[in-house]
Amino acid sequence: MARQKGIIKLKGKIGDLSFYKTKDGYLAREKGGIDKERMKNDPAFQRTRENGAEFGRAGKAGRLLRTSVRPLLLKAADGRVASRMTREMVKVVKSDTSNDRGERKASEGDIELLKGFEFNQSGKLNATMYAPFSAAIDRATGEATVEIPSFIPQNTFAAPGGATHMRLISAASKVDFDAESFDLDTAESNDIAIGPQSEAAISLTATVPTAGDQPIFLLFGVEFLQEVNGTMYPLKNGAFNALALVEVDNV
Repeated sequence: MARQKGIIKLKGKIGDLSFYKTKDGYLAREKGGIDKERMKNDPAFQRTRENGAEFGRAGKAGRLLRTSVRPLLLKAADGRVASRMTREMVKVVKSDTSNDRGERKASEGDIELLKGFEFNQSGKLNATMYAPFSAAIDRATGEATVEIPSFIPQNTFAAPGGATHMRLISAASKVDFDAESFDLDTAESNDIAIGPQSEAAISLTATVPTAGDQPIFLLFGVEFLQEVNGTMYPLKNGAFNALALVEVDNV
């Protein structure tokens, strides 16, 4: 892979060279690789085809899960969340013991491997909140609850500069990976001033349908705000907001 230098930046193809732009700058590479038909049919590439098929399923499953909680990701997600989740979802796919290699899928794997996933590497929950909380999912009632004991905001949360208030948020998403559908419910606290006052315990409950045995995901996070003339504004486009997958229920 070559890096382009100079004033003129090229994009597209010239002969056997492809020019393209990435977050690392303008790059160039020579056309090459294995013939497409050979890759599809040659027995020597059977493992490659199997790995490719499973990687594709992992990517699709990760995309569906992210889509199911998109309202929260709009406020708390880093630029590499898609690739990071696909990497974790590959582990889920590979944990499927019901299907043969190349046919394994997320819905048959150990989806609980995703527990603890952080959606924003710039604002991890475990580096933002220094207080215990409990997370539980009751499949019989469809209730997913996060309980936060009484706390002092300025001692409990590592707020970024400029933040005057915060909001605690949770979400429950029940995802059917095979049908490519989901049910989402969210809950959030009132706006909380980041100060020395003692705040009462908070309970956040989101509810999803009880029918079906699809996995239920419980997310919990913190959104930072800045008050200006009585109006609350998102802080720095949510760059430091925390959001994590704190519980998974899979029957």
